Amino acid sequence: MNHEISDFQADVIKRSHEVPVLVDFWAEWCGPCRVLGPILERLVAGSDGQWVLAKVDTDKNQDVAVEYGIRGIPAVKLFVDGTVAAEFTGALPEPAVVQWLKKSLPDRFRKDIDTSERLLGRGDPSGARSLLEEIIRDDPGNERARTVLARSLLPTDPEKAAGLVAGIEEHSEYFPEVDAIRTFSALTSKLQQTSLLPEDNVKPVYLEALKDLAAFRYDDAVGHFIEVLRANRYYDDDGARKACVAIFRILGDEHEVTQRRRREFSSALYA
Repeated sequence: MNHEISDFQADVIKRSHEVPVLVDFWAEWCGPCRVLGPILERLVAGSDGQWVLAKVDTDKNQDVAVEYGIRGIPAVKLFVDGTVAAEFTGALPEPAVVQWLKKSLPDRFRKDIDTSERLLGRGDPSGARSLLEEIIRDDPGNERARTVLARSLLPTDPEKAAGLVAGIEEHSEYFPEVDAIRTFSALTSKLQQTSLLPEDNVKPVYLEALKDLAAFRYDDAVGHFIEVLRANRYYDDDGARKACVAIFRILGDEHEVTQRRRREFSSALYA
């Protein structure tokens, strides 16, 4: 099959908004290119449409080669949504190319998961769950989908939420959020067993914080947890500190709640 491009903008940039495009920069005179080329052909044939191959003869497309800084060939660049997402240079053996693809190719469900996150952010957890459950039926090992679905279930079924992320551990890029979900699950489940919480003057405030947490009222939750920290630093086995750390992890460093509350949290923690 001929994968040689005729229009880089259409065949690579525009197409990569629909499906990842792997570009093989090559030339007829290049020996290593003749080694790598058939490997890429075999792999794309067995990719089930998860990515497509585009070949760029650098002798015939010198302007493109210059634009993308091609100094040695073969050079391989993976385009996703119009930009280079990953690359390598040289004729790697087939097993190495396979591993590179596994690491570099985006999740084929990424756009649907993005949609589910937007639905969740707009207060439509049922819509998000429906989409995520369909993804997980097709791809049970999809860690991102499992993590987002678990987050959506925290207010209503914290045990199921924790179960969904079972097996996702430190090596996963989603582990910080997973760890936070496990903390949320353990804390919000205490709303069903409030009598087991230690009796203390801070207990009513702690319960309010847990209710805020379960309802994703993060700013209110952090505010109440900080009240607990100031009054009784180690109440419920350091639960207030763990909760604040989990909230900051899920929201991320750039979120307004994290930026506004983190200094106040540190002040309460080390006062």
